[in-house]
Amino acid sequence: MRRLLLIPEGACRPTESDVERVFSLSLALSATRCIFTYMLFPLVAPALGAMAGVGPVVGVFLSVIAFVFDVRAIRAFWWARDPRRWPMTWLYLVVMLFVIYLLVLDLTRVHL
Repeated sequence: MRRLLLIPEGACRPTESDVERVFSLSLALSATRCIFTYMLFPLVAPALGAMAGVGPVVGVFLSVIAFVFDVRAIRAFWWARDPRRWPMTWLYLVVMLFVIYLLVLDLTRVHL
């Protein structure tokens, strides 16, 4: 798994606080994406009229950012050899599948 995640052997390992920071940030980004896309934009965009098509564009942007940080969090758990690395890997894979699904939905709604 470390080879798959491109973690160099013998490299300096991140601290537990680094792992927790990346974990918190990646989940916060995924949650922010859902809040903006499914709560804020459906309520605010119709009131503003011109912003009706902004939700999917922002959703695509936030999905890509969330996906990158999810991968970074998995790498951090494995790099630190955290004892929770397998359960966290499975959790992140489920979150990443959901983010990919939402990304595809948003891409079909974007009218360029």
